[in-house]
Amino acid sequence: MALKGLDIFKLTPKTNCKECGNPTCMAFAMKVAQGAIPLEKCPHMGADVIAKLSEATAPPMKVIEVGAGNNAHKLGGETVLFRHEKTLVNKNLFATKLCSCMDDAKIDELLAGVKHVDYERIGERMYCEFLSLDYADNGVDKYVALVKKAMEADRALILNVECPECAKAALEVCKDAKPILNGANASNYEEMNKVATEAGVVLGVKGANLSELFDTVTALEAAGNKNLILDVTGATIKETFANAVQVRRSCLKENNRTFGYPSIVNLTKLCAGDERMQSALASVFTLKYGSIIVMDSMSYAQALPLYGLRQNIFTDPQKPMKVAPGIYPMNGADENAPCMITVDFALTYFVVSGEVERSQKPINFLITDAGGYSVLTAWAAGKLSASSIAKFFEEQDIAGKIKNRTLIIPGKVAVLKGEIEDKLPGWNIVVGTNEAIQIPKFLKDANF
Repeated sequence: MALKGLDIFKLTPKTNCKECGNPTCMAFAMKVAQGAIPLEKCPHMGADVIAKLSEATAPPMKVIEVGAGNNAHKLGGETVLFRHEKTLVNKNLFATKLCSCMDDAKIDELLAGVKHVDYERIGERMYCEFLSLDYADNGVDKYVALVKKAMEADRALILNVECPECAKAALEVCKDAKPILNGANASNYEEMNKVATEAGVVLGVKGANLSELFDTVTALEAAGNKNLILDVTGATIKETFANAVQVRRSCLKENNRTFGYPSIVNLTKLCAGDERMQSALASVFTLKYGSIIVMDSMSYAQALPLYGLRQNIFTDPQKPMKVAPGIYPMNGADENAPCMITVDFALTYFVVSGEVERSQKPINFLITDAGGYSVLTAWAAGKLSASSIAKFFEEQDIAGKIKNRTLIIPGKVAVLKGEIEDKLPGWNIVVGTNEAIQIPKFLKDANF
């Protein structure tokens, strides 16, 4: 069981602490319990006490590191079930399935699709982070060839193989990339554990049910391996959902550290090629609780809503998502196109920019720093004013970059028109619409 502040106090020496100045070290103990200060800062603790307390105060779910270089990722480390309780730590990631049973043309097609879905949204790269490589029991050489081809795609790898010899051969060509070896079960865990530990990679654990999964993880931990990830995929959607939720609740609510690992959900085993069902289930397990979600493929039609959902869930609820201030030319806008300005609140940006795109009119879309607030909130808080807009124009050298002198402002802050005209002499300040949906008609009817 994790230690609380008073438990830590019982194990700390009662001498004058150089860190907190408290002769009983109570302040230091409470800070450690809250995660505000590392245990190593206490000069009175021995290495054995620090080791014991570090394990006791660690998150109930381990942080597992997979991949290497640009493809290094962290999984797990969560302390709560829901985003509104506290910020979630490490976002779930997505994988595309490849199989040694596929011909080269199919593999090339899927790899091209993986590379195609790769874009940036609000400062975060949106792409398929993993390739999940299935062994179809059709020869070690064919599987090794698949691994080599997947390595060229520059993605982290999951090796779905339960044959120890095949796993060992595959790791010979990719162990430096630190893949996940997802293949340990009740019958082969000893051999697979040896292969994974020798290669220094994360071992994925499977089970026919949660009881078997629990027993296998217990045996692996007894053997000294806690570098694990749990494959919670069941025979049906219902069973998989129950597994994912029960494993997470057991870890975070009951402090059962045997289930304190991130999870894999393999939708390719549940959807039988149904793309719509796959998209729906990917959304479900983004919420409940797939650390890695494996899919048959990833298209823009799937990626846009999935990554948007993920970004909403795995962000700090106390910190609004913001778009970087700057000039965003839209619909082929150049220096002769008029300007439209709004705030950096991500939702405002995407709603307004979508309507601007729909108008098909060239517009230089200007995003000013408003603290991540919406238009009216930013205006009420003093974050959006004539002075802040003038400062933004100076910092971005708008006048030097854009020849057109028309600036459209949000209709809800029409009161700023006169002040902006004073701050930006020579600019034609136009009051825009109150609602984003009115923008296409407004721009089409305007004569700038």
